[in-house]
Amino acid sequence: MHAIVVEPPDGLVWTTVDEPVAGDGEVIVDVTAAAVNRADVMQRQGKYPPPAGSLPYPGLECSGVISAIGRGVGDHSVGERVCALLAGGGYAERVAVPAGQLLPIPRGMSVQEAAALPEVACTVFSNVGRLRRDSVFLVHGGGGGIGTFAVQYGKALGATVVVTARAAKHDALRRLGADLVIDYTSDDFVAATKEFTGGRGADVILDIIGAKYLERNLDVLATGGRLAVIGLQGGRTAEIDLNKLMRKRGSISATTLRARPVADKSKIVAGVRETVWPLVDAGEIKPVIDTTMPMSEAIEAHRRMEASDHLGKILLLA
Repeated sequence: MHAIVVEPPDGLVWTTVDEPVAGDGEVIVDVTAAAVNRADVMQRQGKYPPPAGSLPYPGLECSGVISAIGRGVGDHSVGERVCALLAGGGYAERVAVPAGQLLPIPRGMSVQEAAALPEVACTVFSNVGRLRRDSVFLVHGGGGGIGTFAVQYGKALGATVVVTARAAKHDALRRLGADLVIDYTSDDFVAATKEFTGGRGADVILDIIGAKYLERNLDVLATGGRLAVIGLQGGRTAEIDLNKLMRKRGSISATTLRARPVADKSKIVAGVRETVWPLVDAGEIKPVIDTTMPMSEAIEAHRRMEASDHLGKILLLA
């Protein structure tokens, strides 16, 4: 079969690789589409190697049709349409997937569209959880795949959603449900959020930036609030004022998803299916797809993501 292989120092090549084999508890998915994630770009750049034991080529989510089933898989069948969370290998014609990381194609959605959902849904759900209806939810980087999903998720649960994004993406984010959109290139998100919330600030912050935003995230955090750091686009090292955090009775978590054990991912996927998928089935959350490209043109998809001009997800079609 064919797959995209990283070619140092900074390239991607569509080439022949070994066929996957379904191990115990796994299925083979014939890939219809795979979504591009920031982690894929970092892997191509040599900054984010795949976890030990995972496939060496990129792709953290895909959709397609099950073509083979390994031992111990009793709840799935050949020909079933699915989407999947992966540790890697989605940029390929076929991929082996632990059965616990499969999700059904949502009602009324094409197999191709569903490729845009598993990684973002699992990332947002595992870090944000079940938002309170009266909470203020601040999402940084609202124009990307995670951001466009998080806005819809927050609104579906009844939260007030505040988003930072480039000005060109503001109208689209308002249509998705954002209550306040802040241009991070020109405006102070701390001041804007506090003004909008009457001085309260944000109860939950989903942050892809990391060190650059840490101090200001603590400034805007509401009493009893929580900050979830899921990316390091603004650096990995920063100083923290623990007294400020203590006075606010706040909490900070920092997580990655890719390297978690299969058992952990399966629990997250089960939670997504129970809590998030009904919202998707009901049409309250929809995949936002910026561009589709042939998988052989993956390098062009990466260039578009690096430019940060996209809104939502970029899909590669096998």
